[in-house]
Amino acid sequence: MTAVKSKDQLELDQISVTLGNTPVVKGVSFRLKEGEIGCLLGPSGCGKTTLLRTIAGFQAPTEGTVHIAGSLMATPEHQTSPEHRRVGMVFQDLALFPHINVRKNVAFGMRRAKKSVVNERVDELLELVGLQDYANSYPHQLSGGQQQRVALVRAMAPRPPVMLLDEPFSSQDTERRVQLAHEVREILKHDGITAMLVTHDQYEAFAIADHIGVVRDGGLCQWDNAFDLYHKPQDRFVADFIGEGVFVCGNTLENNRIQTELGIIEGELSNRFKVGTQIELLVRPDDILHDDTSPTRATVIAKDFRGADHLYTLRMPGSTRLLCLAPSHLNHAVGEEFGVRLKLDHLMIFEQQRS
Repeated sequence: MTAVKSKDQLELDQISVTLGNTPVVKGVSFRLKEGEIGCLLGPSGCGKTTLLRTIAGFQAPTEGTVHIAGSLMATPEHQTSPEHRRVGMVFQDLALFPHINVRKNVAFGMRRAKKSVVNERVDELLELVGLQDYANSYPHQLSGGQQQRVALVRAMAPRPPVMLLDEPFSSQDTERRVQLAHEVREILKHDGITAMLVTHDQYEAFAIADHIGVVRDGGLCQWDNAFDLYHKPQDRFVADFIGEGVFVCGNTLENNRIQTELGIIEGELSNRFKVGTQIELLVRPDDILHDDTSPTRATVIAKDFRGADHLYTLRMPGSTRLLCLAPSHLNHAVGEEFGVRLKLDHLMIFEQQRS
């Protein structure tokens, strides 16, 4: 293993993977420093799990390099085996040993350490995740969330330089996934472990990660924090994939103005588009305000009750569709009209896609 001068705990440089004749990963690069949590986010089949397998050592890259803790682990010509990468892994199915208790499950990865060291580390981790009273229980006696925490601390026990988590919350419902993601983040941060998660659930990614990479067709569209992915998407795919929103068609006018069915919108276009360019403006639900005094009217075509709010799907007279988040006590029925007003803090504009 060749050492490199780097403070990065995990570094992928121009990783490509071809399976058979099919390119699955295409020129992906990113870095995580010690204690940072990253996430690969994208739809099924986009290549994110192949990237995780390449980091772990189960898949060789066709191009590029993988460094872990400053050491070269993979090139197209050289592969350090998974067992020598000291990478902790938490799988989708958790893979707990059903025939041994929680304490022995957690201790499994420390078989070569002194017994006193093992006992101290296991006690520390079980206390960290609030399972010290379940040390002698078996996996089938635990809830799903408790099993999740056991799988996590078992992987953490040997203090690996990098932890990999492959859709570990997928068996849980949406609300529970986000709650577990928050819990896992706190645990990883407490131990200062660098980690990489793979998921298709953006809210799970938002809850756990410092850096998120949106993956599409094997390529990394954007590597960023959650706020900038939501508010400053670099391409239309990221804008559409992250959060909720619709694209409103329009065309550019002189003096940084845009003509849309919602009216003329002014904003800084930075001369990106010539006058008359057909564009799409991303409009989020929180960009549309319910305003009965507004002359701009829209018809409710669907509504989704969310407790304090309703998410309304609206249709403008010219067929433009909008999403509007409004207080639920207003409670407009499907088919009703109400006034809307646009409140955009900044413009997210993309040239119209031609079919």
